[in-house]
Amino acid sequence: MDRSTHLDIEELKMTREQYILATQQNNLPRAENAQLYPVGIYGWRKRCLYFFVLLLLVTMIVNLAMTIWILKVMNFTVDGMGNLRVTKKGIRLEGISEFLLPLYVKEIHSRKDSPLVLQSDRNVTVNARNHMGQLTGQLTVGADAVEAQCKRFEVRASEDGRVLFSADEDEITIGAEKLKVTGTEGAVFGHSVETPHIRAEPSQDLRLESPTRSLIMEAPRGVQVSAAAGDFKATCRKELHLQSTEGEIFLNADKIRLGNLPTGSLSSSSASSSNSRQTVYELCVCPNGKLYLSPAGVGSTCQASSNICLWS
Repeated sequence: MDRSTHLDIEELKMTREQYILATQQNNLPRAENAQLYPVGIYGWRKRCLYFFVLLLLVTMIVNLAMTIWILKVMNFTVDGMGNLRVTKKGIRLEGISEFLLPLYVKEIHSRKDSPLVLQSDRNVTVNARNHMGQLTGQLTVGADAVEAQCKRFEVRASEDGRVLFSADEDEITIGAEKLKVTGTEGAVFGHSVETPHIRAEPSQDLRLESPTRSLIMEAPRGVQVSAAAGDFKATCRKELHLQSTEGEIFLNADKIRLGNLPTGSLSSSSASSSNSRQTVYELCVCPNGKLYLSPAGVGSTCQASSNICLWS
């Protein structure tokens, strides 16, 4: 027998011995006191685990359904939500929008073919603040009044930007070409008024009136009252004073009439010599400047009828 055959026989013997040893170990009797420990979750723990898993699954399904419903109701899209659209220039709102809290924006404007309407049940207030948060301007539109609180209020023309109306603490300026007051009671001024020209509408009367006090017109270089196509009337209840401190009072007209002047009476001798129907009178002046009429005669009759000066 060669050497290779001898090695094969030895390997077979070793394999047979290993099989016998393994068979003998499996046939050995086990200890009677050995205990078995089950692996896993059994009983009420297993039922609780399944219940929690089922509850979690139901919650996820409800949340998913609510999310889809909210997206549908609020009309969420890629561009925005409902009437709210997010564009490159900002946010665009279509239709009627309600704001329950303050709105902070830089610019608000409407579409070119529709107006911009701000509406509130009580009032609409627009505030302007500086970088420190202090209030610098306020515009309030209420049910009873429109109030503006600022250092200077201006109204400008849309074409050339000209100031039509401006108001501050010192003065109020009206830059319009014409100021028109259409009220039946006219314009009421509590203090003085400075203007270079007062003119009524065509075919209308101009009336300056002070019902309970005096009316004063002053100008350092003169006051001119002109009625080019009508009459000029000055009416008062008590006295009308024309006074010139340094110059003169000049009356230039074709006819000058002084009505309702008192007429002096002559003595009996002078009256008998005068005509029964007196048509010509002499204008006389008392020492205090009062004018009166005296029946004209051959000579001056002012001295004879000067008794009227005693009661003046």
